Amino acid sequence: MDRFPNAPDVEFHSPLDLSRAAAAVLDAEGRVCGWSLSAQRLLGHPPQEVLGRPADRLVADPGPWLSGLCRAHRPRGKVLDLRCRDGHTLRAAVTFSPLSHQGAAATVVVAAELAALRGWEAQLAMLQGLATESSVGLTVYDTDMRVVWGNVSTDLELAGVAQYVGRPAADLFPEGEFISRHHPPDEDQVMEQVLKTGEPVLGMHYRGRAPADPVREHVWSCSYYRLVDARGEPLGLFEESLDITDRYRAQERLSLLVRAGKRIGASLDVRRTAAELADVAVPQLADEVLVDLPSAVIEGRQPPTRSAPGHSLLRMHGRTPEEFRTSPVSYPPSSPQALSLASGRPVVGPSAPPGEEGPAGRPSDLFVPLLARDAVLGLATFRRDNNPDPFGPEEQTLAVELAERAAVGIDNARRYTSQHVAALVLQRSLLPRRLPEQSAVEVAYRYLPADSRVGVGGDWFDLIPLSGARVGLTVGDVVGHGVHAAAAMGRLRATVRTLALLDLDPAELLTRMDGLVELDPETDQADGLGDEAVGVTCLYAIYDPVGGRCVWASAGHPPPIVADASGSVALSARAPGPPLGLGSLPYENVELNLSDGSVVAFFTDGVVEDRRTDIDSGIDRLAQVLTWQRCPLEELCDRAVSTLPPGPQADDATLLLVRTRRLGADHVADLELPPDPAVVADARTDTERQLETWGLSELSFTAALVVSELVTNSIRYATGPVMLRLIRDRSLLCEVSDNAHTAPHLRRARRDDEGGRGLYLVAQVSQRWGTRYTASGKTIWAELALP
Repeated sequence: MDRFPNAPDVEFHSPLDLSRAAAAVLDAEGRVCGWSLSAQRLLGHPPQEVLGRPADRLVADPGPWLSGLCRAHRPRGKVLDLRCRDGHTLRAAVTFSPLSHQGAAATVVVAAELAALRGWEAQLAMLQGLATESSVGLTVYDTDMRVVWGNVSTDLELAGVAQYVGRPAADLFPEGEFISRHHPPDEDQVMEQVLKTGEPVLGMHYRGRAPADPVREHVWSCSYYRLVDARGEPLGLFEESLDITDRYRAQERLSLLVRAGKRIGASLDVRRTAAELADVAVPQLADEVLVDLPSAVIEGRQPPTRSAPGHSLLRMHGRTPEEFRTSPVSYPPSSPQALSLASGRPVVGPSAPPGEEGPAGRPSDLFVPLLARDAVLGLATFRRDNNPDPFGPEEQTLAVELAERAAVGIDNARRYTSQHVAALVLQRSLLPRRLPEQSAVEVAYRYLPADSRVGVGGDWFDLIPLSGARVGLTVGDVVGHGVHAAAAMGRLRATVRTLALLDLDPAELLTRMDGLVELDPETDQADGLGDEAVGVTCLYAIYDPVGGRCVWASAGHPPPIVADASGSVALSARAPGPPLGLGSLPYENVELNLSDGSVVAFFTDGVVEDRRTDIDSGIDRLAQVLTWQRCPLEELCDRAVSTLPPGPQADDATLLLVRTRRLGADHVADLELPPDPAVVADARTDTERQLETWGLSELSFTAALVVSELVTNSIRYATGPVMLRLIRDRSLLCEVSDNAHTAPHLRRARRDDEGGRGLYLVAQVSQRWGTRYTASGKTIWAELALP
C-alpha cells in the first residue's frame, strides 16, 4: 500500500526527454513535416492543422531568427512563446537539433513547458546537493545489504566510502548498536524487515564510532527505505543518517537534570543523598561516582570552617542503611582532588590514589567540590572506565549542576539531622524517664516517635502524685513536628503538672490551660512556633483509690478506654471538648467508678489512626487488645504496639496503661467530728489509737500534733461538722475537711501573737501539706514520713 496516496508523482526524466516532450520535425524551408502526439497534447493542434504549414505560425513572435535556427549546424535552444489552439500562449523551452540524411535537411524540434523544465532542474540540483553538500549521510545498499554508493557526508564519516563498496553494512560500524526501543537491536534485522515489508523505518537512534573519528562516540538518527525499479521489484535499500550527537547529549543532559531534581535530596538523609547522586549520574554521565564527606557532615554537625577539608574525609559506601559504611580517605596537597577542594572548581584528572603522592589512576576522572552556603561539604568524583572520552566542557557543567543539587540536599539533610537530634534530646529530656510508683495504680507505657523523615512530634504523658493517695494522669499532643513542637510540648506538660499540684479538678484545669494556650499565638509567632505547633489536645484524669472514683475531662483528645476486672471493655459515649486555645465551649467532667484491677488506656491518635485506617478501626483494635486485661501491663503494651500497621509512622504514638488499685478499709480511717472545740482531744486520742493499730506508734506524737492543729483550725472557722481521715499509704496522710471555702495561710507569728503558730508547726513536721477545694468546702492535708 502506498504510504502517501495523495502525494504528486515524482518524475526524474527531463521534460525535454523524447519520451515526454512535445516533438516536431521541420524541413529546410521551416515547414512542419512531423507532429507527435506529445506536441498535440501540449499545444492542442491536431496533425492535419499543422503538417505542411510554416512553423512560424505556431510562434507568438516569429522573426528571421527562426529560419536561422533551422539552418544551424549544431543544436540550439531558446525560450519561445508558442500559440496554443485555444488562443493562449505557452512559454516553453524549445531545442532545435539539425538532421542531415542523404542530402535532405531537416530539424527536430523538442519543446516542453518552461516551468516544468525549471522544476526538473531544481530536482537535479537538490539531488546533486544531497550527494555533494548535504550533512545528511545517504547510503545505497543492494538486496544483499552490501554497500553500493554513498554521498559525500557518508564518505567523510567512513574516511572513504570506496573501500566499503561491496561490503556488508555490518562492516561500517562493527561496534555500533541501535539504542531506540521497540525495534530489533541489530542493523541487519532492521534492513531485512524493510526489504521484506517495504515499510520504511524512521528515526532510529544508532550509537557507534565512525571510522573517521574512532575516539568519540556519536549518535545518528537513521531511516531506511526500500528501493524498487519500474516494475516494482526491489533494487535494494536507501539509508538516511543524520549525526545528532550534540542534540542527543543535550536532551540527555536535560533529562538528567529533570531526574536529578526529582530524586536528589528528597530523602533528607546524608547517606541516601550521596547514593542518589550516583544513581542519577551512572551510567549516563559516568561509570562510577564516589562521594567523600567530613565526619561532621555525616553526623549532622557544622562542616569544617577551613576552605579545603582535604584530610580526614570519609568515603561513602552502600546505597541502603544496611549496606552503608565509610572508609577514611585523604589527599596529598599536590593531588587534583586537593586542588579542586582548595579552589572550589571542578578539576579533570589524572587522579592520585587516596594517601599517595604523584599522578596515577584515570586521566578522565572529574573532581567536583560539593559547595553549599559558601562551605565545602566534600568532594564528588566522576569516573569513566568503559568510556575513554574525557569530560568535555558541557559535561563538566552538568557534573557541577548535579554536585550543586547534591550539596544542597546533603546540607539540608545535615541540618535536618542536627535539628532532629536536638529535638529528640529535647523531647527525651522533657518526657518522664520513669513514672513514680504509686499504691493507687500500676502503670506501663510505650512511646513510639514518628518516622525520622517526618520529625519529632509533640506527644506527652505524665503521672502526677496528688494528695489523699490520688494520682493525676495526663496525655496530650501538640500538632506539628520538630524542635518547636517538642518545646511547646515541654512547656504544656510543665503547665499541666503545675496546675495539677493545685488540686484542680480536670475540667477546671483544662479551662485554665485553654486560657493560657489562647494567649500563646503572639509568643509563638515571635519564636516561630506558630508555623510548627498549630493545635493542642489534652486529656487529664484524677483517680482516687479510696473510693475507686475516676474523673476525667478531654480537650479534643480521644477519651480513655476502660476494661473492668471481668474483661468487658467500655468506650465513652461523651464527645471530647474543643482543643486547647479555642476559648469557645466549656469542658465537662466525666465520672467513672472503677473496680479494683480495672485497666484504663490513655493514648494519642498515633496509636489508633494512620493514613491507611480510620480512627474508629484503630479504637476497635485497641479495645480488642484490652480484653486481655488480666495479662501483665507490659505484655498488654506490647500487644497493642504489635497491632499498629507496619511501616514508618506518620505521627508519634503514645500509650499509657493504668491498672487501678483500691485502698482497703484497713488502710483508711474516717471520723466525723462536731464543731465543738472539746472534740480536739478526742481527735488526738482516736489518732493515737489508730496508729497503734497500724503499728505506727512512733508517729503518734507528731500525728496527734498535726491533727490537733488542723482540727482546731477547722472548728474555729467552719460552721458544720468536720471530717478527719487518716490514710496509711507510702506515707501517713492526715486530712481534715470542712464546709469553709477559705484556707488558712502560713505565717511567722511574732512573740506577742497569741496564735498563728499551728500551720507553721504542721509545715515543720510534715513532708508536704496543702489545701484542696471540693464542691462542699475544702480539705487541708499533711503527709508524714513512715518510720
